[in-house]
Amino acid sequence: MRLRSQEGFGLIELLMAMVMLNIGILAIVAAFNSGAVTLNRASRISTAAALADQQMELYRAIPYASIALDASTIPATSPYTTDSAYSATQLTTTCSPISNGCNASRSIAGANSPDRKRYRVDTYILLSTPTTSPATPTNGRPVKIVTVVVRDGGALTARPLVRIASTFDQSTG
Repeated sequence: MRLRSQEGFGLIELLMAMVMLNIGILAIVAAFNSGAVTLNRASRISTAAALADQQMELYRAIPYASIALDASTIPATSPYTTDSAYSATQLTTTCSPISNGCNASRSIAGANSPDRKRYRVDTYILLSTPTTSPATPTNGRPVKIVTVVVRDGGALTARPLVRIASTFDQSTG
């Protein structure tokens, strides 16, 4: 009689073991997927940082008087105009031909992209005259603030991946 009361017990144990094994396998698969997403994001940010540094180097290589954007390249739409670095009073000039140093917004994709993904490089240049101190508000020498924002060119929202800013004054050239 004792044997009959334990019929099918081995089958239930096997079923429980298989369920627990599946839960463990699914957890490992989820960890791999999360790792792949994180690696992809880190790769995009690293490439965007290199593109931002490359754009900033263009301004470090030219004289102070030449640091400006061509007015015809400044987009009048979002996400360029909704960025915190945007101002309607950006420094503009006329560049002929228009180079990457004068271009306010450009797309990088395909063979021009280091990882063949799409990026958007937006540049903002503002003129600022800092005060020497709050107690004596005499104006200092004017500086140009260059901000480079690299966005995900494939996303509809064009979210920023990297933002760098640098200040240039007349002593830089």
